[in-house]
Amino acid sequence: MSRRRLSLRCALLFAALAPVVGCTASPTPTAAGSTDSTALVLAVPNEPADVNPLAGYGTDGAAKVYDGLLEHQADLSVRPALATDLPTSSPDGKTWTIPLRSGVKFTDGTTFDAQDVIATYSALLNPAYNSPLRSRYSMITAVTAPGTGLVKFELSQPYAPFPELLVLGILPSEALTGPGQPVKPVGTGPYQLEEWKHGESMTLRANTSYFEGAPAIARVTVQFVPDDDARAKLIKDSKLDGAPLAPAQAKTFEKADAFTILPQRSAAIRAITMPSDNPVTADPTIRLALNYAVNRKGMIDGPLAGRGIETSTPVSPVLAEFYEPTAKFSHDVPTAKSLLDGGGWPAGANGVRMKAGVASAFTVAYPIGDTVARDLTTAFAADADAVGIRVQTKAGAPGPGEAAVIQFGDPFDPDLSLYPLLHTAFPTELDAGRSTTDPAQRAVAYRKLQRSYIEGPNMVVLAGVDHTYLLRRNWTGYQPIVDTTSEDATWGAFWNLETWKPR
Repeated sequence: MSRRRLSLRCALLFAALAPVVGCTASPTPTAAGSTDSTALVLAVPNEPADVNPLAGYGTDGAAKVYDGLLEHQADLSVRPALATDLPTSSPDGKTWTIPLRSGVKFTDGTTFDAQDVIATYSALLNPAYNSPLRSRYSMITAVTAPGTGLVKFELSQPYAPFPELLVLGILPSEALTGPGQPVKPVGTGPYQLEEWKHGESMTLRANTSYFEGAPAIARVTVQFVPDDDARAKLIKDSKLDGAPLAPAQAKTFEKADAFTILPQRSAAIRAITMPSDNPVTADPTIRLALNYAVNRKGMIDGPLAGRGIETSTPVSPVLAEFYEPTAKFSHDVPTAKSLLDGGGWPAGANGVRMKAGVASAFTVAYPIGDTVARDLTTAFAADADAVGIRVQTKAGAPGPGEAAVIQFGDPFDPDLSLYPLLHTAFPTELDAGRSTTDPAQRAVAYRKLQRSYIEGPNMVVLAGVDHTYLLRRNWTGYQPIVDTTSEDATWGAFWNLETWKPR
């Protein structure tokens, strides 16, 4: 999508949300007891494994502790951060050159320069560092400093969304002492790590020397609370200032004077995996029939409380340039039943279909404490039962041969989430979408992918899931953003909290 069209889409979104975020109320004491609203307490579902960009922390570029060469804006475009300008590409799309800021310091007092960029990306690509992001950056063959204040990236092939990867947080070269050694959480960002109580919370304090000015919120405490119900209770007890909640839970706070509901459009998609090591879920007829059996509108109206968007393929409709609206499954129970009859799955005496002595039954696991996943799984099981397929649900990790609720999606570019997820099944389309630099041809490749997917789905996409956050009405500066899959303190409603001001 062109940046102009994307900006227009986001502008319309912001306008729709304006009445919600424009509500005012007298500030109340914060969860930390701050009367001047300079301290903020948040809760998020998941604790990071490491506060280290090489370990995948803050991959969307709002890591708070770190800055990247570029950063995302509210309209999802990128702008310079540690760079002074956007990168320029060679005609063949395989070389990118970026000018760097001068005079920027890390929180340990060392000065940022090109060697820090080279060291960060070199460590990322070094197998000995075992970075989970290494494959995402696999097209980089070299990072050099061709002149003062410049870095140059050499790629093995053209990669259209390459600027999106340059939001990676930059570490000081001194912090990278070698594979296997701990990496100190030192960056140039608006905050620095003050304390990390593993399994409980993380506290950030403002970087008073931040090159864009110290944040007005001096201290941010992030609690790790996986259970949706537990986060809702903490808000009711005024022990939090903000948190993501399941849509139905957030709705119960509509009349709360101290809090406002922040609905976030999201690129997140919830789907059911269909394991290939299970004779039921590996059967193409079962997969196709289940896609027709699912009542996606019912899931949005019910478990998602209206906070979602119908979609049948792994490409989110928020990526309008790449989305193919004709590639969809209708809710068609007769067609699902006909497919199963023709595929050798006749109804059994107990209503469960059988094939060669195998019952059409399997288990779907969903994450503990995730009420959205739980309720979507329950609805999926009911839809499957209506066509003669028995689905048992369980909370926890999936066992061998068990299906699972997964979530994926990226608002910046489809390649970032789809390539690792679907490349084995659809290599031609995804390779074309990754390597061509022509925006129109990229759109063609992803639309073709969706049409191919409809012919032979390898999962059951349930819905595009929007996110809902609650925030105490003590600050101004919130800006809506299209969310990613995760609901954490580095993106979503909190993506720009370093610019917020107390009322």
